[in-house]
Amino acid sequence: MRSAGILLPVSSLPSLYGIGSFSESARRFVDLLERSDQSFWQILPLGPTGYGDSPYQAFSAFAGNPYYIDLDALIEEGLLERSEAECIDFGQGNPERVDYLKLYRGRFPLLRKACERSRFEEEEAYRQFYRDNAFWLDDYALFMAIKDSLGGVSWYEWPDPLRLRQFDSVPGKARQQGAKDPAVWKDNLPVHADLSGDIRFYCFVQYQFMKQWMDLKAYANSRGIRIIGDIPVYVSADSSDAWACGELFQFNEDHRPDAVAGCPPDAFSVDGQLWGNPLYDWAYHEKTQFSWWKKRIAHCLKLYDVVRIDHFRGFDEYYSIPAGAATAAGGHWEKGPGMRLFRALKENPAVTKESIIAEDLGFLTPSVMELVRETGFAGMKVIEFAFDSRDTGNGYLPHSYIPNTVVYTGTHDNQTLRAWYGELAPSDRRLADDYLGFTPETTPEERNRAFIRLAMESVSDTCVIPVQDYLALGSEARMNHPATMNGNWTWRLTDLSIDEDLIRWIRRITQITGRSRQT
Repeated sequence: MRSAGILLPVSSLPSLYGIGSFSESARRFVDLLERSDQSFWQILPLGPTGYGDSPYQAFSAFAGNPYYIDLDALIEEGLLERSEAECIDFGQGNPERVDYLKLYRGRFPLLRKACERSRFEEEEAYRQFYRDNAFWLDDYALFMAIKDSLGGVSWYEWPDPLRLRQFDSVPGKARQQGAKDPAVWKDNLPVHADLSGDIRFYCFVQYQFMKQWMDLKAYANSRGIRIIGDIPVYVSADSSDAWACGELFQFNEDHRPDAVAGCPPDAFSVDGQLWGNPLYDWAYHEKTQFSWWKKRIAHCLKLYDVVRIDHFRGFDEYYSIPAGAATAAGGHWEKGPGMRLFRALKENPAVTKESIIAEDLGFLTPSVMELVRETGFAGMKVIEFAFDSRDTGNGYLPHSYIPNTVVYTGTHDNQTLRAWYGELAPSDRRLADDYLGFTPETTPEERNRAFIRLAMESVSDTCVIPVQDYLALGSEARMNHPATMNGNWTWRLTDLSIDEDLIRWIRRITQITGRSRQT
């Protein structure tokens, strides 16, 4: 069935508190999607971000980002005073950008106040949340508590007894059992051995995140809007998953990686890209019938209606770079699990060909294309990749699409449509002009709508347009510049008062291209 949606990261929603959240603004955006006759809201990963603020480098593959907790909801619960939130500088001076440093300094003290005032452990809803999530929550809360006590440094730099998990009890839990904390905590934590308060705090944060997100998702679903979530194929090197579950990865006896992830040199990068994520030990995963992956995907399909898996190629072949290498140039390709993984995942009835989107962009080998075909999952097409005058057979020109795909004008890694067209090489721009019939009299707004119409009219079953492209914004609204560290993931909408004429146009183009929810 044909459908349409809009891509807008939660972080980009308007808010009084420095970043978008699960707030009334999010519900207003859902209402806008409903009025525009859309079927999907696509977001970026929701995990807790670390250094660099990338949602693709999270402290956990399961946990949620504390920044997205709605402070107004905590005020309504009586856990915060409005004056306490309103007096914090979250970076409101520039509402078009997220200031992550101010956000970190202002939000966590407020969340700790809310935690101290809460009696959440007495709630049956929390007890059920804990039962459902203890398999990752215990390790994550302990990981974050230790990290905070050590000044936030990566677990690779922790004292060996903590880095290697040479303990059999946890501070607080040991005391509840009438025992003393083991010496490992006293000897290796610089402040104190009692982490129970911090562990409680991180459990509270995850409970609030889950409660608020599931309420927002239910609101969207009740209005016919489904959520497309996004997950990176790899976990972050500095994550509770890597620290607590070393057997899942290609680690040596010292619990350090033998090899890390990246991609090889190409026309855009002479040294390739050195991502640094730990690589999976696929032999171990297969021996456990892919148990961890089953839990991860099941968890994601609770959070989202559809899951987009980034860098899907890594399941067919993955690029392995020796640990400690200065660049990615010396890496090599290794074989991934392929269909063995997906046959195991499909034992869960929730895993269907409609529930997964395979990010299959970039250079694709025949074996990758065969894997996508065999899984039945939808692949991706991007309009901005289409107009390469050197290679018009690249598969991204819309006349070559197949139905089982999701088409985008661009993604979070691309320029906005308006800026992209302005930056095209003359020969590529001529190809685009000829393909769409542009003339010197065509205005920028008309060009933007023509590219959107091109995506909407394609045979791809689903069409998702970034909100920046509907608004015809320029390069100031770009979300991410790959392979750069500064200034990414910060763009925000200042309000949601989108022009009624634009809403009518979105609804009309959705309907006449057969993508209406009523079709």
